[in-house]
Amino acid sequence: MPTTGPNAGMIHSYASRESGWNVGMDANLKKLDALMGGGVKDKDLATPPGSPADGDRYIVAASPTGAWVGHATHIAVWESTGSAWTFYTPKKGWLLYVDDEDKYYKFTTLWVITAV
Repeated sequence: MPTTGPNAGMIHSYASRESGWNVGMDANLKKLDALMGGGVKDKDLATPPGSPADGDRYIVAASPTGAWVGHATHIAVWESTGSAWTFYTPKKGWLLYVDDEDKYYKFTTLWVITAV
C-alpha cells in the first residue's frame, strides 16, 4: 500500500506491480510541475482571474470567492487540460516569489515577506 510523504506530500512505497501506480505517479508529476517553479503571479486576489493561462499560479488571498472558496493561503494552479483549479496547501518554510511585487514570501501560518 503506498504512503504519502510528510513534506511535499508525494506518494511513494508502491509494491511491485501494485495497481494505482500510474495514478499515483501522475499525481506526483503534476505536483512537481505545479510547485517546482517557486513563483506565483499574485498573492492578493480573492477571486479567480477570468482568463488564466495554463500553469498560472496564485496564492489565494483571505476571504476567497468563487472556485477559490475555502482555499485561503493555498497555492492555486490553473490546469487548462482539465479547465479547473488545483490547490496545494503550503507547508511551514516554503518560499515563493511573487511576480507582481518582485518579492519573496515565506509561509509560516500565513505568507510573510522575507529577505532572501
